Amino acid sequence: MSDTHAHDYHPPGLQHQFEDMKQQEESNIIGMWMFLAQEIMFFGGLFTAYLIFRSKFPMAFAAGSNHLDVVMGFANTLVLIVSSLTMALTVYYAQKGNRNMQVVMIVLTMIFGAGFLGVKAVEYTDKYNHGLIPFANWNKKTRGGAEHTKTEGEKKEVKNFFASEGGSKSEATSAEHEYHNPTGEFQWNYGTELVSQGQKGNFLTDSEKIGYFTNGEIDANKFRDKVRIFYWIYFAMTGLHALHMIVGLGIMAWLLIMAWRNTYSAEYYSPVEISGLYWHFVDIVWIFLFPLLYLLGRHFLHGGGH
Repeated sequence: MSDTHAHDYHPPGLQHQFEDMKQQEESNIIGMWMFLAQEIMFFGGLFTAYLIFRSKFPMAFAAGSNHLDVVMGFANTLVLIVSSLTMALTVYYAQKGNRNMQVVMIVLTMIFGAGFLGVKAVEYTDKYNHGLIPFANWNKKTRGGAEHTKTEGEKKEVKNFFASEGGSKSEATSAEHEYHNPTGEFQWNYGTELVSQGQKGNFLTDSEKIGYFTNGEIDANKFRDKVRIFYWIYFAMTGLHALHMIVGLGIMAWLLIMAWRNTYSAEYYSPVEISGLYWHFVDIVWIFLFPLLYLLGRHFLHGGGH
């Protein structure tokens, strides 16, 4: 009778298609690694596209990068690093069967994840207000096409931007006051002085010598279009990353419910372990995105060359 009961014993969490928990856990981990391999190839393609375009138009990409908020980007990097620690502790306490600490660590992980998304929302709002969203008609519109007078804070930001990039005083003054955007188009009203310096210093790439000029003259619209490519890639990569973070928060919410029900123990914790792999992957992607978008090439406009 006891042998029958032993044979019929079904561990909690064991799916019917598996013989035992070890086989199920191994299958789940292999499946997650296969999924992450596809994600690596996906984001790798975006990284490659960015690097190719940046090698062709380094000045435009450096100008676009200089308009990102490094402090916010660095803060988000720290937030995700700490969230990886709390996620690792979640797995640890699940292995120990400590329900209360699992719940605490999951909640902390969710708070850090939500904080990251909050900072990104602030950054995106800033881009919206400054006409830097590359999609047509998606930026802040001025009333009736009237000139937008910048606030003192915005004027200071423009001056600092040009001071850091070596732009001329006249160009800074022009950009400080003019902001006509009745239809919400992408706005980029400066940078031609930098191209002129690059032309004189003979450190434009072959693509830049063609891409920034029309009939031998510097074309501000063409330079703007190259900066726009930077923002296309910026929003594509950070937007997709934010989407993965939202999915991760959904997974954390599910883990929180299951942990609250005391589902996980030393015998059964593979869902927590697999979720941890996903969360760490999303964090690692950002650790690559931050220097790639926010830091790479910022020195270019200061050093006067590639």
